[in-house]
Amino acid sequence: MKQQETIDYFLKVVWQNMANTYNQIASGFGITQAIGYVLINIDKEGTAVSQLAGLLGVKATSLSRMLNNMEDLGLIYRETSAGDKRSVKVYLTDFGREKRQLAKGVVISFNEYLNENLNSHEKNNLIQSLQKVNKLTLAYKIPVENGENKG
Repeated sequence: MKQQETIDYFLKVVWQNMANTYNQIASGFGITQAIGYVLINIDKEGTAVSQLAGLLGVKATSLSRMLNNMEDLGLIYRETSAGDKRSVKVYLTDFGREKRQLAKGVVISFNEYLNENLNSHEKNNLIQSLQKVNKLTLAYKIPVENGENKG
């Protein structure tokens, strides 16, 4: 099977193109697509670093550099929980809320563009197909040969 015939190839290409588009727009606001995504996912009451890491699909330790950068830019601040020193919550600054609104506007605008160019049948089929691929991916078991994992 050729790479260009695989489902994962198209998922990767489409997501890379979407992320590149978001990055081009976000750079005009002085942020990145990833920073915009983090800003959008920080609650008014703060969001735990571990929760943000899960949303981004990274380990909390990997998120640390981005959060440091966001703090340096004045977008966020972090507070350690009084009850559990291991628990850290991230909060938006006024400047972070401003950039969050810009990021939300970009996401809304892009999704309106997609909705204008996909009919409801196409959109529903796409969402259902992606949900099914996600379920199948989560349920996938690595084939075992002779009692040992290949790899």
